[in-house]
Amino acid sequence: MNPQPDHPGLAPRHTATQARGRRRRAALLAAAVDLLTEGGFAAVTHRAVAQRAHLPLAATTYYFASRDQLLAEAFAQLVETELATTRAWIADHGLLDLPAQVAAADRTRQLGLWELYVHAGRDPVLQQIARRWTDGCTHLIADALHLSDTDPRVRLLSTTLSTVWLEHVVEQRPLDEARTLLTLAIENTLRPP
Repeated sequence: MNPQPDHPGLAPRHTATQARGRRRRAALLAAAVDLLTEGGFAAVTHRAVAQRAHLPLAATTYYFASRDQLLAEAFAQLVETELATTRAWIADHGLLDLPAQVAAADRTRQLGLWELYVHAGRDPVLQQIARRWTDGCTHLIADALHLSDTDPRVRLLSTTLSTVWLEHVVEQRPLDEARTLLTLAIENTLRPP
């Protein structure tokens, strides 16, 4: 119901209800992100999300049409956070220091992010979000090296970085190895064609 101009008393209540709805939805989404990072894909259920957010179970289906929508929005939030963190890290430390960012990152959050990335191969909605992540990483690398996003060397470097990152998160390979591989990949990328 939209408040009418001749009923000024309705506007504050309507605004308060909308604000409450936004807070509840944000709490549910934050709970889904937390559960995803703690326990992976299977941990995100309507019941678990509602309990974590300290809201009634019905709130999850009120604000999210399905578990798939909840997972997609949680994945999108993780991707946006990851891209913002990486952008800030590159600005402060440079591209060569990305292994240190990977080391400093919360491993459980990284595992949740990569788990959803792999699951995206079976879900077209998640696939679009996964592509935003990889395209975003490619763009960040291109900016840092002052190259075009469409330069195949940038895509190769981005893919190398993703592989090294994934190996570190999943297999816990040494960061010295990651730094060496990243240095070689950057040197190769910057070599004149």
